[in-house]
Amino acid sequence: MIFILVSAKLLIQRKAISRTVVSAIVLIIIVAAAAGAYYTLTLPRGTSGTTSVQTSGGATGLLPTYVPSSKSVDTLAIDEWVWPIDDLNQLYALSELPWPNWLTYTVYQPLVSVNETAEYQQGTIQYLPGLATSWTVSSDGKTYTFNLRQNVQFSNGDPFNAYQVWGQMYGFYYLSGNSSTWLESYNFFDMSTARFGPSTIALMQQSGLINPNSRLMSIMTDSTWPIYVTGPYQIVFNLKSPFVWFPGAFVVFDGLIFDVQWLLQNGGFGTPTSFNSYFNQHPIPGTGPYAVTQVVQNSYVKFSQNQKYWGKSLSAAEIAAQPIWDPGHAANVIVYYKPNNIARVTDLQNKVVHISAVEPSEWPVITANPSFSFVEQPPWAGEVSLLGLNGHVYPTNITAVRQAIVHAINYTDVYAKAYQGLMTPYVGPEYPAWRDFYNLGGVSEYKYDLNLAKQLLTQNHVDTSKFPSLTFNVQAGCESCTNVAEVIQSDLSSINMTVDIHVISTAQYYSPFGSYQTNLQNAQQIGQLAFVNSGFGWSPATLTPADYWVTFVNNASIWGNWPAYSHPTVQKCVDAFTSTSDVSMIQSLCTAAQKQIFDDAPYAWIGLFKLWLPPGGSLVWDHNTVKGFLVDPVWNGQNTGPVFNTVTFG
Repeated sequence: MIFILVSAKLLIQRKAISRTVVSAIVLIIIVAAAAGAYYTLTLPRGTSGTTSVQTSGGATGLLPTYVPSSKSVDTLAIDEWVWPIDDLNQLYALSELPWPNWLTYTVYQPLVSVNETAEYQQGTIQYLPGLATSWTVSSDGKTYTFNLRQNVQFSNGDPFNAYQVWGQMYGFYYLSGNSSTWLESYNFFDMSTARFGPSTIALMQQSGLINPNSRLMSIMTDSTWPIYVTGPYQIVFNLKSPFVWFPGAFVVFDGLIFDVQWLLQNGGFGTPTSFNSYFNQHPIPGTGPYAVTQVVQNSYVKFSQNQKYWGKSLSAAEIAAQPIWDPGHAANVIVYYKPNNIARVTDLQNKVVHISAVEPSEWPVITANPSFSFVEQPPWAGEVSLLGLNGHVYPTNITAVRQAIVHAINYTDVYAKAYQGLMTPYVGPEYPAWRDFYNLGGVSEYKYDLNLAKQLLTQNHVDTSKFPSLTFNVQAGCESCTNVAEVIQSDLSSINMTVDIHVISTAQYYSPFGSYQTNLQNAQQIGQLAFVNSGFGWSPATLTPADYWVTFVNNASIWGNWPAYSHPTVQKCVDAFTSTSDVSMIQSLCTAAQKQIFDDAPYAWIGLFKLWLPPGGSLVWDHNTVKGFLVDPVWNGQNTGPVFNTVTFG
């Protein structure tokens, strides 16, 4: 049975997907004062990604690619499929929002950047300098010292410095309610020595962050605090324990730098229960190549090139080395929110826009046109689909019931009917890019096996005829979400389980979800079955192998642990990522955790996406006009649109 309740405009929580298994990975850690530290993940020979895939109709799937070009246009136009959650308010980076964030790298630049060409083309993850030009790591692996780029201004003219970064980090800590896991659910810091609150913020407003007074400087330079400055262009992060992938926590979200001085002059941070909403429609200035010039709610955002951009004079060689610094090839950019999929395709066909987000219902129109190209993800990408099985509500609180469900799902049928056939199996919580931590112990994927599902129920004396109907809430406005729910509804009927699908508004769908503790408290409201992100793709918030462990199976997760799953064996693995630099120990603990998760079946690991957009489909463009562009380095976990300053024209 399907219950359709209140529909609402499509506004989904952030996250996305991933893909195929890759072979061995080489881990290299380099600490260099001049070039910064970087972590490299390399696929072995013979497993590198394909640069293009031709469809039968002629459209071409391409990996995200930066193509240098000297051609420019007056206005670049883009059609997007969803308006950003929490609008343009960068304070919500604390909660992995706004999403999708059209200002990623275009307005807000990262403390640490990524070699996206290596990431998407060769399967190599490499941290590179961002607004931090370099960093060093102490011998015990606990202290990271970041040296910041000098002579950089925000678009309003305020200088970028270490005091601004300090204010941003502690501002996030304050808005989190002084949570020890304020930085994307990671338990990095001992915050007990940091006495940051309203009085500190008042002092910041009185002093300012351009040339702080002595009282504020004495606080900012206090090395007993976990984050402190040593001067205007150096900031230190002192971790409780080593974390070799720490720079990967600053490539998006909390690592996107904004002008805290301007924030303080425009009402401040707000409070932990009420962030300053002025910034929803009046975005805080950034250091990037573009600035926002106009916001029309639920309609469009206009940008123009930032005349104070520090990277305007970069050489072609410097931009080729890091294309996200490109000043841009359009004087103006307009990003439209158009919820109608047909309208977005029509705009693309009529050349009203250069790039459009196209969902599954119109995908045949795209694949039939040889002039179109679309973003296709490499086999090591990080966008996943997973179904949470609530262990705190009857009857999915019975382990045998969860085990039966994961084997009763016809995954191939799910791929065909909900995801255009463009999905591959995987074993969570890790995604395949991090091969040193992916499927440790080599457990098998959950396979469709009705006989095994029935056997598990019989052996454990489970009588499904006495079960209540299982609640399966699905977000309105997502055709793939409803399609996949209907396939699972049909599959579970084969083991005598009735599923009631409730198609509800976005606000209703997300209202019970939050931290691990929130989800545990709201278990009855969540119901027995709940797709993480309602069936849309989910992507990481940081570029580290710990991300999905701390998100999906962590009892300190801020967001993402839909079934409120926790087990002591698994928590040891989660905690190990931020308590030791001994990779072998982490792998040993996570191998035991992997088996425990497999046996507990808190999730059905549905699959890894091949196309770019979370609801299916992808970004599409006419390759006779647009030559290429880069995208979000965390597989659309931060932004589903192009990094539009890297869009080049032919």
